[in-house]
Amino acid sequence: MKALKITILSSIIAMGVSAQNNGLTDMSQSKYAQMANTELGSVRWTNGFWGDRFNVFKDNTILSMWKTWNTPELSHGFRNFEIAAGVCPGEHWGPPFHDGDVYKWLEGVASVYAITKDPKLDELMDHVIDHIAKAQREDGYIHTPVVIEERNKGIDTHKKSQTLIGTKVGEEDEKGAFANRLNFETYNLGHLMMAGIVHHRATGKNTLLDVAVKATDFLCHFYETASAELARNAICPSHYMGVVEMYRTTRNLRYLELSKNLIDIRGMVENGTDDNQDRVPFRDQTKAMGHAVRANYLYAGVADVYAETGEKLLMENLESIWKDIVTRKMYITGACGALYDGTSPDGTCYEPDSIQKVHQSYGRPYQLPNSTAHNETCANIGNMLFNWRMFQTSRDAKYIDIVENCFYNSILSGISLDGKKYFYTNPLRISHDLPYTLRWPKERMEYISCFCCPPNTVRTLCEAQNYAYSINEEGIWCNMYGGSELETKLTSGDKVKLVQVSDYPWDGNVQLTVETAPKKKAFSIFMRIPEWCRKATITVNGEAWSGTLLPDMYVELNRVWKKGDKVELIMPMEPVLMESHPLVEETRNQIAVKRGPLVYCLESIDIEGGKRIDDVLIPTDIKLTPKKITIEGSPIVALEGVAQLAAGDSWEDTLYRPVGQVNQNVNIRLIPYYAWGNRGKTEMTVWMAASRK
Repeated sequence: MKALKITILSSIIAMGVSAQNNGLTDMSQSKYAQMANTELGSVRWTNGFWGDRFNVFKDNTILSMWKTWNTPELSHGFRNFEIAAGVCPGEHWGPPFHDGDVYKWLEGVASVYAITKDPKLDELMDHVIDHIAKAQREDGYIHTPVVIEERNKGIDTHKKSQTLIGTKVGEEDEKGAFANRLNFETYNLGHLMMAGIVHHRATGKNTLLDVAVKATDFLCHFYETASAELARNAICPSHYMGVVEMYRTTRNLRYLELSKNLIDIRGMVENGTDDNQDRVPFRDQTKAMGHAVRANYLYAGVADVYAETGEKLLMENLESIWKDIVTRKMYITGACGALYDGTSPDGTCYEPDSIQKVHQSYGRPYQLPNSTAHNETCANIGNMLFNWRMFQTSRDAKYIDIVENCFYNSILSGISLDGKKYFYTNPLRISHDLPYTLRWPKERMEYISCFCCPPNTVRTLCEAQNYAYSINEEGIWCNMYGGSELETKLTSGDKVKLVQVSDYPWDGNVQLTVETAPKKKAFSIFMRIPEWCRKATITVNGEAWSGTLLPDMYVELNRVWKKGDKVELIMPMEPVLMESHPLVEETRNQIAVKRGPLVYCLESIDIEGGKRIDDVLIPTDIKLTPKKITIEGSPIVALEGVAQLAAGDSWEDTLYRPVGQVNQNVNIRLIPYYAWGNRGKTEMTVWMAASRK
């Protein structure tokens, strides 16, 4: 009967979803959403910044990572599925979340295929999915460490019963289904759900979606029968987003109920931790706390639940948490997670048995170190996903400002310009003089032992075009600028095609041309004025738009559009010196530089005469001149200017010394933060000492 149920549900999916191919998050039918995605494949980058980046991702990154997966001596990511599928013998090797890493990569491949329709990518996906499907137990459970252990013990996975939930396979380990929350099963399943959905929307096939349906049904059964303590498996809860999107895709009400119950069950956990955001129920949380990846995934998932249920308290808490992050705990790059390791400032009452450890986490308000900033790329992606969902439920431009900030500054920084190497952490300062060793490398690497960030970065950047536009009953919203084409339908069903020409983020000029529009029907085009833009102008067919233009807003242009109509948005883009709140002690009397949406940094290689990066002072009246350069074949706009050098005695064996005096000028070049570390091993800093007259 179970197999019959799955077959029927898959048939429902095949009939219902192919007509509503709404991108990555399908909020087109979400009662409390105000915005919907464009269809997957309806937006393509044509040229410029994102066009160049997308070409690197599709030509280099996707297949470079497949080489990593398909090289067992380096990574067992795919080999684990081969063993679990019975294709070859062996033992599981690698972290327990490696399954989820493969799913993330597969989602990225599907997103590229939605644009290119490359048959080789389709064939590659079929190959990988075939092994994933064979690795799944008959009852829907899939987690290669457990399935491989069962195979090696001679257990027939095709006769596996759900009665084994929470039991241990071995006597001395915790490798049974949901026996140990650090096995990351629900995290992996969340990424399986999203990969299955995106693959279906890109190809029209159900092969991976059927696997996701069976797994989601298993998860439903688990939460319907599990105790609250077993439900602590909600670690790094990507499955919150996954389950809601499965409901949107299948319209299976059981999944909607599960999404609501996930929040309820989290509130029942005893002996929870701030690190996992379950010490107190979510409905009592108003501040960001704990492990930043887990936190941001949780907030994004709860925002998805709100879009379906409209529970007021959920949104009130999310808005409070968002304000706490953006005004007190987020880096200028949009990155999150100040602490490598620490003590939770939220649950501590200074009794020994109450002090809780946190790692890779949010710290106290304004606690934003630079050299020891963790800023895991996954946390920054989570921040983007959280803000995207907040935008979809509010249409407030302030959320897209954070989405844009994360994409340009703290997600792109996680990958090399050639698309083959990755960071795990994204500090704002790298010094060769630190008297201690941090856990993660200071240079990008092709393979990192904790490989969660690289495939997450790949899938997110391969999907960037899906964030460029949104649709609602009023019209089309332009969120992210860059050379692109949009072919879609309005909610009325009328076809629209827009062509955007722009060299953004190097230039603030945007030209939008209407190629196709409904006859004699008015609709609105909404142009976003970013937070960084203090003076913008808009013309429609050469005539100035006379309304109010303010930072952090959408401008509505409503008319009966016709082929050839042009909208031009001009946003002057000048370098701006930034300072932090005085309570951010590590950056007192220091400045950072932004130009448009980009945060800039100084690498030691770009200081005239090889001077020490710590001796560079930035005059508050410095004149920075844009200059086009190329790094690793990638076009960049650098900023050049004259800084000052401070002279002083050596810092060797010295903690304090008299203030050094400015003794000469020095030429410097700043580059976008995302591009640092692509020219060999150098020192780097975003924040630089200010020289005030």
